[in-house]
Amino acid sequence: MDARSGAGSRRMGAPSRSANDAGSQARGRRGGGSAGRSGRGGQRSDGNRSSRPAARPVPAGRRPAPEPEPQVSELVLPDAITVHDLANLMKRSPIDLIKELMNAGIMANINQVIDRDTATIVAEDMGFTVVEPEAPVVEEVEEEAPTTVTVVQQREYAEDELSQLESRPPVVTILGHVDHGKTSLLDVIRATNVQAGEAGGITQHIGAYQVDVGGKRITFLDTPGHEAFTAMRARGANVTDIAVLVVAADDGVQPQTREAINHARAAHVPIIVAINKVDLPSANVDNAMNQLADLGLVPEDWGGETICVPVSARTRLNIDTLLDNILVVAELSNLRANPQRTPSGHVLESRLDRGQGATATLLVREGTLSVGDTVLAGTAYGRIRAMYDFQGNPTDKVTPSTPVMVTGLREVPTAGEGFEVVESERKAREVVEERLQAARDQTVRPAGALTLEEVYAQAQAGAVQSLNLVLKVDVQGSIEPIRSSLEQLEVGDLKVDFIHTGVGTITESDVMLAVASQAIIVGFNVTVDGAAERQAEADGVQIRTYNIIYRLIEDLQKALEGMLAPEFEEKLQGRATVRQVFSIPRVGVIAGCRVIEGRAVRNAKARVMRDGRMIHEGQVNSLKRFTDDVRDVATGYECGVGIADAKDLQPEDIIEFYTMEIKQ
Repeated sequence: MDARSGAGSRRMGAPSRSANDAGSQARGRRGGGSAGRSGRGGQRSDGNRSSRPAARPVPAGRRPAPEPEPQVSELVLPDAITVHDLANLMKRSPIDLIKELMNAGIMANINQVIDRDTATIVAEDMGFTVVEPEAPVVEEVEEEAPTTVTVVQQREYAEDELSQLESRPPVVTILGHVDHGKTSLLDVIRATNVQAGEAGGITQHIGAYQVDVGGKRITFLDTPGHEAFTAMRARGANVTDIAVLVVAADDGVQPQTREAINHARAAHVPIIVAINKVDLPSANVDNAMNQLADLGLVPEDWGGETICVPVSARTRLNIDTLLDNILVVAELSNLRANPQRTPSGHVLESRLDRGQGATATLLVREGTLSVGDTVLAGTAYGRIRAMYDFQGNPTDKVTPSTPVMVTGLREVPTAGEGFEVVESERKAREVVEERLQAARDQTVRPAGALTLEEVYAQAQAGAVQSLNLVLKVDVQGSIEPIRSSLEQLEVGDLKVDFIHTGVGTITESDVMLAVASQAIIVGFNVTVDGAAERQAEADGVQIRTYNIIYRLIEDLQKALEGMLAPEFEEKLQGRATVRQVFSIPRVGVIAGCRVIEGRAVRNAKARVMRDGRMIHEGQVNSLKRFTDDVRDVATGYECGVGIADAKDLQPEDIIEFYTMEIKQ
């Protein structure tokens, strides 16, 4: 930077001199004067501003003072940056930057990430100019002939790869309501393919296994249910090709059955229905099929497209028919993969074994995995020392759609994480360092999260074509009027799409489904489970609750039209459980409570919950500890709470304290 630009920097408020300048002047004073004094080998200035004094000879053995560093006056800032990196970018002390942040009302430490807007304000206050990054220069190159890409099962293959594709086994997940026989059905299917005497009659459990049906293989994922199924989807692991829905013939469709159907539909996988327990005297297959038809799964026998197989896990009735139908659906889906590609897939489960160290069950999706390959899964990596199939037998190579347990990783990877094979452990370390740095730099909220306020802007940019909703209501009768009203809302190409509807409190399962489907959770006359609220905040999922139906419809209409105004949002302060109820003359009903989460707050609003339903809502008009009025009561302490117009309070009721704050 020349003298003119340095002067310009000082005019713009940048530091006028560096620490090196000050150090140089101080050394000059200690050395006996400046170069302008006579008798020191210097040269007196003639008064011309453009002339520069001659450089003083450097004594032997002494290193010349370093040149002052050019000052930065213009900054290009990323979307997020740490305080330490911003200080380095401005060539200022991190302490000065932290002080400036404190003056702006922001408490941040040296490693904390701040967004671009905050960094811009603080940098400008410190005399810098923030400029927009220049658009990258695109060099004109001769256009090559476009490479034709073919999509097979949502995977892209170049035309020269099509000849390398081979059929692969289908990956099947079994879903359904609790106690409808999912585990029993899995055990029967597995037992039919385990020969007596193999590994002492004990099959090693690695979270997945394969069965052989007429020379063709089927891979089953042994997951606990639709929540784990969706949790893996939320991490990007779309590993399932076919979902088998288990419905008990004597019990019919239940709430978790509906949830499982919605989770499978959100994953866009074919559904095969196994109507279990048909051997029981109370079995009613027609009733179960009728309930399924009401949910859109019309059986083939009734003219629909859904395969429904009556089975019995206890008597092994029609188990072979079910497996044959799975193969038929797989054949129609034309499931193929390239075994010659670089191996990749997903982590099904992982654990730390005392004898073998970090182990992971991998499902290979492409390529052929071999012993000695270097595997990278998220931030975990390592060279494969040994591989074992689902029966515990050692194996050297694994082809697509095959589960395998591997050892040799340096740490335990996250279930649902994708894995790939890299050329060396050195390359894996470099990628891990880049991922860790990206994780430190990125904002807290995931990129895929969506809020109701952003729907219109995203639609205008072509990022979304529908507003995905997870709807939870207080009673079953509320679903249809709300759903029918919202389905009529349509603005241009943007419309409302229901991922899941259900009754009861908003839970972690709803949050995971919203993450996997980029949905917004809407509740009507229901509350949010504490764990679900924390999970939603961590994942950036928006939850909106209403108690007036027209306001719910009005907000969604405005969101589709881009007219949704900023509003107040509810901030939960704490929860307390009622231990005893007192009726005091001229005062009213007082609830003796114990705070179980957060804090009870005077002058806040409160709602009284009983069996997951709200029975009263009002203002907190008194809060006491013993005989003293207090402003709040922390977790674990007891207190007396008075709520305006609350009369029907009972022990074991839950009181939720909340405040309304302007949404940022």
